[in-house]
Amino acid sequence: MEKEQFYYDNKVVKKFIYATMFWGLIGMSVGLLLALMFVFPNITKGVSWLSFGRLRPLHTNAVIFAFIGNAMFAGVYYSLQRLLKARMFSDLLSKINFWGWQAIIVAAAITLPLGITSSKEYAELEWPIDIAIALIWVVFGINMIGTILKRRERHLYVAIWFYLGTFVTVAVLHIFNSLALPVSFLKSYSVYAGVQDALVQWWYGHNAVAFFLTTPFLGLMYYFVPKAANRPVYSYRLSIVHFWSLIFIYIWAGPHHLLYTALPDWAQNLGVAFSVMLIAPSWGGMINGLLTLRGAWDKVRVDPVLKFMVVAITGYGMATFEGPMLSLKNVNAIAHFSDWIIAHVHVGALAWNGFLTFGMIYWLVPVLFKTKLQSIKLANIHFWLGTLGIIIYAFPMYIAGFVQASMWKQFNPDGTLVYGNFLETVTQIIPMYWMRAVGGTMYIVGAVVMLFNISATIKRGSEVEDDLSEAAPLQRLKKGRILGESWHQQLERRPVQLTIFATIAILIGGIVQIIPTIMVESNIPTISSVKPYTPLELEGRDLYIREGCVGCHSQMIRPFRSEVERYGEYSKAGEFVYDHPFLWGSKRTGPDLHRVGQKYSDSWHFNHMIDPQSTSPGSIMPSYSWLLKNTLDTSNTKGKMEVMVTLGVPYSAEEIKNAEENMKAQADVIAENLTQDPSFVDSYEAAQAEAKAKGEAFVPIQQREIVALIAYLQRLGTDIKTK
Repeated sequence: MEKEQFYYDNKVVKKFIYATMFWGLIGMSVGLLLALMFVFPNITKGVSWLSFGRLRPLHTNAVIFAFIGNAMFAGVYYSLQRLLKARMFSDLLSKINFWGWQAIIVAAAITLPLGITSSKEYAELEWPIDIAIALIWVVFGINMIGTILKRRERHLYVAIWFYLGTFVTVAVLHIFNSLALPVSFLKSYSVYAGVQDALVQWWYGHNAVAFFLTTPFLGLMYYFVPKAANRPVYSYRLSIVHFWSLIFIYIWAGPHHLLYTALPDWAQNLGVAFSVMLIAPSWGGMINGLLTLRGAWDKVRVDPVLKFMVVAITGYGMATFEGPMLSLKNVNAIAHFSDWIIAHVHVGALAWNGFLTFGMIYWLVPVLFKTKLQSIKLANIHFWLGTLGIIIYAFPMYIAGFVQASMWKQFNPDGTLVYGNFLETVTQIIPMYWMRAVGGTMYIVGAVVMLFNISATIKRGSEVEDDLSEAAPLQRLKKGRILGESWHQQLERRPVQLTIFATIAILIGGIVQIIPTIMVESNIPTISSVKPYTPLELEGRDLYIREGCVGCHSQMIRPFRSEVERYGEYSKAGEFVYDHPFLWGSKRTGPDLHRVGQKYSDSWHFNHMIDPQSTSPGSIMPSYSWLLKNTLDTSNTKGKMEVMVTLGVPYSAEEIKNAEENMKAQADVIAENLTQDPSFVDSYEAAQAEAKAKGEAFVPIQQREIVALIAYLQRLGTDIKTK
């Protein structure tokens, strides 16, 4: 049969590689700045868009979707064409995919520092950007599936199974988790509330790790490790078991992020059971990857590409062993909300995703530019800087987590907490935060070395051209099995069926967990004393979301003696029925706030936000001084309440009509309370005099943002009677 000539599209691969390195350095640098804020809390004092709460989601989004996302696209676009012996389905769709994805990243880089956020972890972007993500993801899927349909290779290689599973699952997760009702162009409220929102979010959040950070990179592992080692995959059968068991089991594991919370016990236990089962398929993939290198260990010692890949696969194995262990309730009771989790996720991100990306780039660039790597020595320096950086980053965070958990739970013989002041548990781990910053710095320096090495390699290489190749066209077969063909080989040449089966596999777990929680009212018992937020409290809650307070404070008291003693009555599911979105948090850099309402005076909250160290000596919380300067925008308060009514919050027409009057009345009470503090009166009068001297209109304290935030904080946890 006569062969056809065609060209592989290398240009789109090159663009994604450039974007990977560019955004990677930015995302890591923001992470280093955040690490330094733990030891220098006011390093960006007074600059709202550089505050910790606003930069943290920028860091996670930049690393996950900009750095790792671009790396995924680069690897998929390169490997897919070679595995299918076909150019990408559409050059136009490839360009739309690239430039659309970069536009989304830029939009995130602008909106998140401005405080435009939904607050949902790994899904913080507001609704117009969410729609853009869905559209660009569909463009990617059409391009991939179109290429599969015009392929010249009959059977789909294992890497492509993972690519298809990634496309389908991420689309489902993103769409259902991002469902929201818009209030304005850049403000919306989640359609889910409280417990339901928490379950949907961590169904998404855990599986964003599974199907954006794991399955596509497993596909890349199955392609690039054999290529770099020049060895076949260790076991075809193991790859089959690995793929199907992984995508089926992973989707059930999300509730293990919500153990001991107000989530129904049956959902928690289901998440634990499937999380433990995840060890088997995860380690099956690790074993398949490492044993692919059998007979090539001499090459591993001298080839930096394989060094990066070996550490990446090992990091994957460590993270996927630790994850199921953390899902066990007795272990989770210790680790959750602590820095142990920070260590865990960074082992996965820095080792598994980061190192596999680095190894892939070191292999790809010389191939694309038809040259040799500029410096093997520099690549090895990068490897050791990165490896030591990961160790120096993660090890102190594990220690910090153990220290926190131990101090949080210690009691005196008389039944009181040994460390009743939360700050005592913070000051003890400051040295660990210093070490984390050192480890992060080493990792970034290694990435800079790579950038120099790759740039020099590109400069010495030839002009990038699309590679010429040839292959015989695919001959369509009649229905039925080929003699000697297994059931899975039959499935591999039927991509539509394979995709349908993969979709069914991932939908089962989501349906079983989410639908009963949303549809069965008895899962979320109501509490008659729980009322909707007042208009001023609603505005204050939006400020809490804008400033990213949920990144450092939880609002979920677990039913442990230590937590009830420290914070108050444990949290009930019915308390969150009007929370769109939920704000339970996932890390306690500061104390839990669910019962903080009426615990301190309005004046204390005022001083704490303006100068945290004045009320809490030794605190690492930064100042939020702009809350005092900013005038509260109430132009959309009624619109927010109307959207909440659509979502089931029982505001009456009269309450909406009188929103402004009610806000003023509540603000007046807080202002009156503040004037009882002599220090506030002195500073307030000074501000009035300053405005008068400048000829500026003076905005009364009642109309400042800080009053709305105080109103919200004073409401927290007061709907039910506690001891």
